[in-house]
Amino acid sequence: MGATLRDRLMSLLVQNNVLTQAKLDEALKLQKDKKERISDVLLRLGYISRDNLIEVLSAELNIPPIHLSWYKIPPDSLSVVPKKLAELYCVLPVSRLGNTLTVAMADPTNVNALDDIAHATGLQVRPMLAAENEIREAIERYYGEGGGQTMQEVISDITDESLEIEEMESSPAHEGSVQDLLRLMEEAPVVKLTNSILSEAVYRRSSDIFIEPEEKNMRVRFRVDGLLQEGISTSYVMHPGVVSRIKVMSNLDIAEHRVPQDGRFKVKVNNKEVDFRVSVLPTYFGEKVVLRVLDKSQALLDIDKLGFEAGPLDALKKAASHPHGMILVCGPTGAGKTTTLYSVLKLVDSPDKNIVTVEDPVEFQIYGLNQVSIRTEVGLTFDAALRSILRQDPDVIMVGEIRDSKTADVAIKAALTGHLVLSTLHATTAVGAVTRFVNMGVEPFLITSSVLLAGSQRLVRRICAKCKESYAPSPELMRELGVLPKHLSSGKALFYKGKGCEGCAKTGYSGRAVLLEALTLTPGIKDLILKGVPEYELKEAGVREGMMTLRENGIAKILAGVTTPEEVIRVTIGGESEES
Repeated sequence: MGATLRDRLMSLLVQNNVLTQAKLDEALKLQKDKKERISDVLLRLGYISRDNLIEVLSAELNIPPIHLSWYKIPPDSLSVVPKKLAELYCVLPVSRLGNTLTVAMADPTNVNALDDIAHATGLQVRPMLAAENEIREAIERYYGEGGGQTMQEVISDITDESLEIEEMESSPAHEGSVQDLLRLMEEAPVVKLTNSILSEAVYRRSSDIFIEPEEKNMRVRFRVDGLLQEGISTSYVMHPGVVSRIKVMSNLDIAEHRVPQDGRFKVKVNNKEVDFRVSVLPTYFGEKVVLRVLDKSQALLDIDKLGFEAGPLDALKKAASHPHGMILVCGPTGAGKTTTLYSVLKLVDSPDKNIVTVEDPVEFQIYGLNQVSIRTEVGLTFDAALRSILRQDPDVIMVGEIRDSKTADVAIKAALTGHLVLSTLHATTAVGAVTRFVNMGVEPFLITSSVLLAGSQRLVRRICAKCKESYAPSPELMRELGVLPKHLSSGKALFYKGKGCEGCAKTGYSGRAVLLEALTLTPGIKDLILKGVPEYELKEAGVREGMMTLRENGIAKILAGVTTPEEVIRVTIGGESEES
């Protein structure tokens, strides 16, 4: 870079309080003696970080930055720029859209590099700013030979041995465009791209895949630890083939583009059996496909290993030990409610018990359980299935969700007639489950007679163990969280966070932990329900009798170094008041 730009950058680092003038002067003196670049001296001394440098350089040059570890580079982009050219100028092709090639560069002011890449590719080059070490590592990872464990190699070299699709009968062929779709679906690029998407989802430990059509592109995103991450973005021409291939794998009608469709299929990725639940939805630019990833190797159904706090865990186990009654778990979609109920089923499962589940659809097929999948089109609804199940002498029944008064009525009668019933309910708090039942028309005396425990659940992201570091929280943060002296064992708080590393894709988080607010229906709580007291009074009574709120669960997780205050605030905000 020219001296003028270097001087402006050094000045900006000082102006933005990233660097003091004294430290800059010291570094300049060392640079003069050792003839290093000033940026390398500052980095070596630890006076600035690479992120500081990139942030200031990006603002000065008006060139967007990019973290390469957050992205997967499409193979068609990599093939455009030869490895020697990438190494020579320390560049990495990121994406190709039409006649424009986006490249990550450590020095986007290098006009010679931009001209040479444009001449070699015949494309217009759009630079983005990235750290030199990140680019070098990415070049080695994507272009390098051997190693076989990198994501790019998993994607580009996928074979029938690493991803096996369970054979299914395809839908009957239709005329005209259907034949074109079938031919397109069998083309090697479509097969490889579809397999790469599925493989990457398993590699990232995703819970969902989103394949979304845009005007000129096909966008792929992955939900990891509850939040969406960008995947590839490729030309729209690939979209019909990918959607058709997924439809055939799921035994759906590839000729139908006007109405939503649902299906599922099973694959083996690196000898791991993974189920995918498919939902196809027509949108303005084409069909959007969402796949729920059901990786059995990731499914943790041991109730003692899910990460509950001791209090809620004991309450849940005690309720599960009853021969009859009802356990309800509430929370938003994706809060892990079904996993919690499965873990309770595994806890109570034994050869002398007849256990039946009613689900929409069956998420995990578990050995030893009789699992019924709802089919509303033929009249097999939750309440109809429950009535039939009760004639088969079950001991334990799991109802995927109580959605209406009919299902609630049958489930409560089952709990009152000698069955242990587990179910989920859409409510935001544990006491809200009681209100939800009342709103469905269930009499309070039936609630107090049948319900053993109502729980509300949330998932928070775990701090990455590889880049975890501690810090002393500010008094303002302590007040916002509601951390009180009773929460501190040593009288002094120590919080933790993740710095961000390659292992966690620079997020600082890896995996998730569960928060559970468990309200046991004690005699005192039952009396208040029968009196019809408001929710807040019921919650106050529950806290007095030992119920840990979601926020208190979160505070315990923060102090144990499991998660961060930001995560706890994110999932508990709106339903928490200051506890005293």
